[in-house]
Amino acid sequence: MKIGWIGCGRHASAMLLPQLAARDVTIEALCDVDAPNLERTARRYGVRAIYADARDLIGHAGLDAIGMAVGPVQHAAFGAAALERGLPIFMEKPPGATCADAQRLMRAAERAGKPLLIGFMKRYAVGNRIARNVIASGDFGRVLAITGRYMTAPGYFAGDVDHTGFFLHHCVHYLDLPAFFASPIRGLSARMVENGPGRLLFHMGLDFACGAIATIEMGTVQSRGGPVERLEITGDHQRLEIDDVIEVTWRRDPPLKAEALDAVLDPAHDALTWKPNFTAAAAEDPKGYGALLSDVLEALAGRPSSAPTIEDGVCAMHWLEELRRTLDR
Repeated sequence: MKIGWIGCGRHASAMLLPQLAARDVTIEALCDVDAPNLERTARRYGVRAIYADARDLIGHAGLDAIGMAVGPVQHAAFGAAALERGLPIFMEKPPGATCADAQRLMRAAERAGKPLLIGFMKRYAVGNRIARNVIASGDFGRVLAITGRYMTAPGYFAGDVDHTGFFLHHCVHYLDLPAFFASPIRGLSARMVENGPGRLLFHMGLDFACGAIATIEMGTVQSRGGPVERLEITGDHQRLEIDDVIEVTWRRDPPLKAEALDAVLDPAHDALTWKPNFTAAAAEDPKGYGALLSDVLEALAGRPSSAPTIEDGVCAMHWLEELRRTLDR
């Protein structure tokens, strides 16, 4: 598969392109408006075809698919242009600056008959993936509630007075991930507090089609130098806890042990915990970008895949805009 890639910024260079290059694809062409960065990236991956204009890259002969990690407005424009040429696409989230952008891309993908995949990599982070597999196994039972925290610091979106970047690049994940664990979202409420310019904190309540409920805390008032993400998924006498996307604990229904002289750790009832072995030589990717791109490449090749689609993107953008409307009231 020959892929043309748009956007060689820090995120793409650190997270996406190394994982893409490790798979059975050829990065055929690259595009970025930063010429020195574009040239460095091209040298790194041995790419000869480089472009400053994304539309020129999209017109490069012989491409099988397009990948991109740029801005929301560019995702909408370049995505539409690639679909007009009949090319399948992977793009980072969000799929546009508005839900209307995402809906236009969805209709364009339908007309072209080509997949458009979205970078909701939180689904693939190893702790989240293990938790989802436990739920899907049938051994967990019905999901009753989700409690989550997903924070960042004010400096991450400095100068973003109306928090648009924070909502589009950060919060959109948690308008996708909770439904991945439970079922489609059916209702949303929220309340917030501000502790000065750029210091926003809100609690979001979600209702799901399956009857589950969720409370999610997000904001720009915590340091990115420490863990900022935690999920608890509650079932009947069971709970899954995911810390910092890499450590997962499955709490079940253990008997009381303090007065039981013959107490042991029971593999059928006591808690199970997993976390990655960072001393291993294997170049694993616990954040999930590699696993996401493996699924994406299957879909781009026309094979069955569970990669997040533009339909998932439309749904997340719909609820993101509902969140913003609720907070603005």
